[in-house]
Amino acid sequence: MIDVLLGLQWGDEGKGKIVDFLAARYDIIARFQGGPNAGHTLYVNGQKVVLHTIPSGVFQKHCLNLIGNGVVIDPVTLKKEIETITALEPDMLSRLYISQKAHLILPTHRALDAASEASKGSDKIGSTLKGIGPAYMDKTGRNGLRIGDIQGKDFKAKYDKLKNKHLDMLKQYDHQIDWQQWEDGFFEAVEFIRGLNIVNAEYWIDNHLKNGKKVLAEGAQGSMLDIDFGTYPFVTSSNTISAGVCSGLGVAPSRVGEVYGITKAYCTRVGGGPFPTELEDETGEALRAAGSEFGATTGRPRRCGWADLVALRYACMLSGVTKLIITKADVLDGFNPIKAAVAYKVDGVETREFPYDVCNADIEPIYESFPGWDKPIGECKTYAEVPEVFQKYCAFMEEYLGTKVAYISNGTGRDQLLHIP
Repeated sequence: MIDVLLGLQWGDEGKGKIVDFLAARYDIIARFQGGPNAGHTLYVNGQKVVLHTIPSGVFQKHCLNLIGNGVVIDPVTLKKEIETITALEPDMLSRLYISQKAHLILPTHRALDAASEASKGSDKIGSTLKGIGPAYMDKTGRNGLRIGDIQGKDFKAKYDKLKNKHLDMLKQYDHQIDWQQWEDGFFEAVEFIRGLNIVNAEYWIDNHLKNGKKVLAEGAQGSMLDIDFGTYPFVTSSNTISAGVCSGLGVAPSRVGEVYGITKAYCTRVGGGPFPTELEDETGEALRAAGSEFGATTGRPRRCGWADLVALRYACMLSGVTKLIITKADVLDGFNPIKAAVAYKVDGVETREFPYDVCNADIEPIYESFPGWDKPIGECKTYAEVPEVFQKYCAFMEEYLGTKVAYISNGTGRDQLLHIP
């Protein structure tokens, strides 16, 4: 069976730490979508490591790690990431596999991303400018280059053809990008990747499943950024919900087992787009400071707000979440009261459904308040030690969401994860 782990908000939920914890139970960790805009943060022997493309099981010596066909890969970013990890984990390359069908991000993809975003002015969608959107556009437009193409003798000709197409597209923008500065590094990285374990991944993973291996599919970004079901058009370019596992790894729906959904105890978002429970006041600033809410990939300050149970229940429904994991519970120490949105008033009408046009509707969150607590959650070693008021908060979430809360993360440390029996 394939279990799934994914974020239920707008990304940044703390997926890396949870995958690192769960990886001990699995033989294979597989990334199934997204690109180098992911920023999965791990703390290894006290050292902070941010993974962008490589699966988060890379520091588990028994785990194989697969970059699936649903991922778009920037060779330069991947090469740098590998060099960082091998300094800490010298044998990691023997356990890293890449799908032939994963698409490549070219230097001109990055140029198109930057030029397009700059041209939007105040309508920017908050792109990380890493070429991910244009790469997915070429994928769906049937123009893209894939990892398997770098193994062919005609790769340079294919590259030049696509590059020239991009250069024609760039002429429509006033903002010109010096993409040439990235080209030498791109080909150097491509040469490096040629020497890695490139596999026909759908057969590779099928054979491992037939041999009884356990697989954990690792999602990137978050459910509310899903291209179909997120806060469109302020979304990413891939399917971030559990359905993306099947197309992103080449596996059947019947193979999917548990679905772990991760949410912070409050809400954050990076970049533009709707955020119904955002707090643009002192409380929002206090949440940002207490949670060190700055992007792992971009360094941008995250927008902060109270938990949004309307959006969270929607995300749990879309992915069939069976086990909920709440991260950063300790950040709420010292806040009193704690609030969570349990309904919206949309254009004056109360609803518990997530609306179609969340970008333009007049949305007022309706909150339930909970008392704060006086004992730091980060000091708790078991769930039984967690303040009763927080346990009641968890019980309320379970009832509202119809989903079991399985774990509480109460700090950055690998061991700061409390199981709820």
